[in-house]
Amino acid sequence: DRMDPFFYKFQFKNVEYSSGRNKTFLCYLVDQGPGASGLLRGYIEDEHASGHAEEAFFQQVLPNYDPAVKYTITWYMSSSPCAACATKLVEILKARKSVRLSIFSARLFEWEEPEIQAGLKALAAAGCKLRMMKPLDFTYTWDTFVENDDQTFTPWEDCQENYEYYQDKLADILQ
Repeated sequence: DRMDPFFYKFQFKNVEYSSGRNKTFLCYLVDQGPGASGLLRGYIEDEHASGHAEEAFFQQVLPNYDPAVKYTITWYMSSSPCAACATKLVEILKARKSVRLSIFSARLFEWEEPEIQAGLKALAAAGCKLRMMKPLDFTYTWDTFVENDDQTFTPWEDCQENYEYYQDKLADILQ
């Protein structure tokens, strides 16, 4: 199941002012190590009734945690986690020691808010790798998660500049 190309380009566009983008899209890859039947791959769109995409991932994609399995999880998110989700993710990472989580975000969600900054710092302290999506990440997610009809991804104007802007903001928050 792949994402509509229009939704992808709208939701993942790394613009500073993201009006109309009130959902989070989370593309995931899960490697469960040797012996597992390949990578789990897909995407979740958050429907506010059933909670945020981050929570939905652990309820729908990985509901059963096996401490003997080393999980390497990579998320490509349209927006970085809100404060409440960051707190929940920290709890999950502390409880599930064999989970390695990397979150690559197109945009920083309300990054000027102190509780958001505290949440991102707590995630990093809990071992979560945080970084902004580079132009190459957009190409990768387009090829991997989007119903692209073999069209190549064309980065929008300012894609690289916006990545650098957000990466600087994230570095400032995490220092």
